[in-house]
This record gives sequence, C-alpha cells and structure tokens, in this order.
Amino acid sequence: RRASNPLKLLSVSNLRDFARIPLGIVQAFRAVRVFKPNVVLSTGGYVCVPTVLAAALLRVPVLTHEQTVTVGLANRIAGRFAKRIAVTFDESKQLLSNKLAAKATVTGNPLRPELFSGTAANASRFGFLKSDADLPCVYVTGGAQGARVINRAVSEAAEQLLQHARILHQCGTSDNDELQHRRNSLSPELASRWQIRPFIERDEIGDAWAVADVLLARAGAGTVSEASALGKPVVFVPLEPTSADEQLKNAQRSASAGGALIVRQADCTGEAITAALDPLLSSVEQRILMGAAHAKLATPNAAETIANMLVELGARE
Repeated sequence: RRASNPLKLLSVSNLRDFARIPLGIVQAFRAVRVFKPNVVLSTGGYVCVPTVLAAALLRVPVLTHEQTVTVGLANRIAGRFAKRIAVTFDESKQLLSNKLAAKATVTGNPLRPELFSGTAANASRFGFLKSDADLPCVYVTGGAQGARVINRAVSEAAEQLLQHARILHQCGTSDNDELQHRRNSLSPELASRWQIRPFIERDEIGDAWAVADVLLARAGAGTVSEASALGKPVVFVPLEPTSADEQLKNAQRSASAGGALIVRQADCTGEAITAALDPLLSSVEQRILMGAAHAKLATPNAAETIANMLVELGARE
C-alpha cells in the first residue's frame, strides 16, 4: 500500500504485511525446492518477489519481464536477482541502472494469437446491421472489469456519436444494466449501432479488433501492445492514479509516436470524448496515418523471444 506521504505508509495493514515478508520468503523457498523448476519467469507485482528471492537462494535462474514503460519497484528488486531481464519497451531499458540494463532485452509483450484471426465481415455477430457497414466503428474497452468513467462518458456522448459511427462497447458487469437502459432510450436506428457486451469472449476478440476503426480504452500494457500490433488509432483514458503513473506513461509513448490521443481521467466527459473521436471518425486518412504510426511501435514475436530466453536459461542448469 504505497503513498507519497511516508507517514501514510505506517498503516496497521502495512506493518502487518511487513511482518509477513519473512514468512512469505520461507514458504516460497519451500515451494521452489519441492517443485524444482529449471527456470523461473517473474512478471512483476509484489507477490513475485519472495519467489524470485527463493529461486536465487536455490540457484535457479530467473527471467523477469516488465510489461509497462515504468519499471515497478517489484521488478527493480527482482531484476537484481535475475539472470536476464525482458522489457516490453525500449524506454524501460533506459530507466534501468547500467548493471541491470546490461542484462536487459527489449522483447515486446506476448499477445494472444486470436487477436490476429478476426475479420470485419463478422460484424453481424455483435448485432450490427449490414446496412451500417460503411460507418466507422469505435471499440470501447476498460479491461475485463470495464471502466466506469469511460462507460459514463460514452453514455453521455452516444447519441451524437451514433449519428455517424457504430460503437462496440465492452463495459464490464457493473454498468451493463444502466448502459442497456440508456441504449433502449434511443431510436431503433441508433440503438442498433451501439452494441454493448459485459465481456468480449475469447472466440470473439479477433473479430472485435477487426471491426474496430478506432479504440477508446484504458492504457494498460496489454491494451497498448495489442493496439500497436494491430495498427489501430487510439483515444486513451489512462487510469489514475497508478503506481508511478504507468498507464499515463504508456499512453504518452503512443501519443508521442502519433498513434494516439489522450483524455485525462479527470477530463473524461461525453463532450471530451466526442471532441477527441470526431476528427478520427470523420477522416479515413487520419485513421490510416495514426494507425500506421502506432504500428511502428509494435515488437513482433514477443512470446517466441521470451520462450527462447527461458529455454536457454533452463538449459544452462
């Protein structure tokens, strides 16, 4: 439980958890010793640190992977004990000390193969009408749980956006009923252009990306990597606050390359979303230019690269 004010760190929960750290390391040591792995892959988060320490004590090689632009505290600790460090972005490597950077490789972020198997011709599976096929589509996602601030902004902007666009909206479960009620209040013509899903299933995700002309989303590492790999223009609404503003920095990297626009969470209203999306929805050329700029940031074959690193480390033992 991190805080900018050191006094806030002295909470009962933090003190209790601090006392649990030695126990966690002992338990991790036992688990690694019983499992006897040839190699350990750590992807960050405080839960990884005891296992990394245990692996180092047992001389099991560790590969640490940092998904975001910002290198988190857990990965900074894990990196000291790791044989190799994989980073998604080149900017991450530049943030490391010389000692850690020497064992770091820019691999990219592994992506699901299903992302690349979709087709826009399958738009009808989401409920879109063939008569609207020429309208650009905004794919809205706040992650698996949805993002309330984005959901509400889209609800406010829906009637205006739907005049000249379709919306595929993955909203999470919490706001689904409210958004469906809002959709039902629209005319049948506009309502048919706004398809709302609590969750996009695995067998649908490729088609969802293929249908999308523009993405409106949070800026988690996975979403940023997927959008760049697929060459999609994006309007990002980074989650705030996060540790070291990692989502904002992810989004800024895409924006600096010309592949994305940013709407700050505090400014995320229907009006702001409409202002950001309208120029993209009205210009095919602008979407193509931004998509191509975003695609230049992609790092293909990340999963294969990381897998090969793991095999190489395991084979040394």
